[in-house]
Amino acid sequence: MKTRIVTALVIATSLFYIACGGGGDKNASSQSSTPESETGKTAEPSNYDPNRGEGKFDESNVAMGPLDAAMASKGKSISETKCFSCHKTSEEKLVGPGWKGVTTRRSGHWIMNFITNPDPMIDKDPEVQAQLELCLVRMPNQNLAEQEARDILEFMRQNDGAK
Repeated sequence: MKTRIVTALVIATSLFYIACGGGGDKNASSQSSTPESETGKTAEPSNYDPNRGEGKFDESNVAMGPLDAAMASKGKSISETKCFSCHKTSEEKLVGPGWKGVTTRRSGHWIMNFITNPDPMIDKDPEVQAQLELCLVRMPNQNLAEQEARDILEFMRQNDGAK
């Protein structure tokens, strides 16, 4: 019985040591131990346009005219499922920042790029990185379809008083 316990402890300790990175390459200690994606910094932020964001949306494929109430209604429904566990429609921070005024601070294509492609923007955008320092939680990729993202944008516009 005692032998089984000792054997189990040795195996558990070995697995713990391996899982925590013990026994790795000694030369790696001279390199940064934190990957770029965890630090929020990239080697080449000069290619990033903070007004456009990182993704396929720009002024040419995100046209905003008068508020589309049907799209905003769909956007509210999607937001209730995918967004409101972390965001409020007011200025108040929940897990992530509140949405009030976001469409006056950011362009529609920037918002669409961020909500459909958050990881590269978190890694490159200095303002998003500053927000991450306040919120302490990276926005997860919700795998939104383009139309879902557009509907959410329209709901955000409605929330900000667009007509």
